[in-house]
Amino acid sequence: MEVKLWSDKREREMYENFAELFAIIKATEKLEKAYVRDIISPAEYETECQKLIAHFKTLSSTLKDIVPSIERFHDTYKMDCPAALNRLVTSGVPATVEHRAAAAMSATTSAAIVAECVQNFITAMDSLKLNMVAVDQVHPLLSDLSASLNKLSILPPDFEGKTKMREWIARLSKMGAADELTEQQARQLHFDLESSYNSFMAALPTAGT
Repeated sequence: MEVKLWSDKREREMYENFAELFAIIKATEKLEKAYVRDIISPAEYETECQKLIAHFKTLSSTLKDIVPSIERFHDTYKMDCPAALNRLVTSGVPATVEHRAAAAMSATTSAAIVAECVQNFITAMDSLKLNMVAVDQVHPLLSDLSASLNKLSILPPDFEGKTKMREWIARLSKMGAADELTEQQARQLHFDLESSYNSFMAALPTAGT
């Protein structure tokens, strides 16, 4: 006997979206485990992870009224995918971007990365001044900044800029791509960027850069 989960086209589409969201979370969990176990190369992992994160953001934005909490969806269907939740909801960027190795950098490379960090700080701050406050405009800028900061070995893991960017990226990852920061949020983000930039510049002489 066939049991239908839906009574109309709209309900059918909803359940199909649920199935796709379920599949993305499960696939991300498997990908994270494969990367940790060194089954997949960092380059392959990063490419596939970025695809899954992009699909997740699009789908979660579509379902935000029906699935306001991804964590609750995860618990409701007893998915047991903590690594996927961390990657998709909390982090929002691949582990390779988050923890890029920078131990063997030469002085020249370090200088180039310092310049990259400065450029990313200024780009992010200038974009906010130009009222570019949509999530799909802000998120890539903060991801680039976070990635460049993580490349710089002279900065400690708890450096203010790294911490604040992680917090903002996690916050933006829970919003839809077309959502916009409020005036208060944009002002706070600009303040955090400026404060982090000042701390970054102050840290360079201490490290002998």
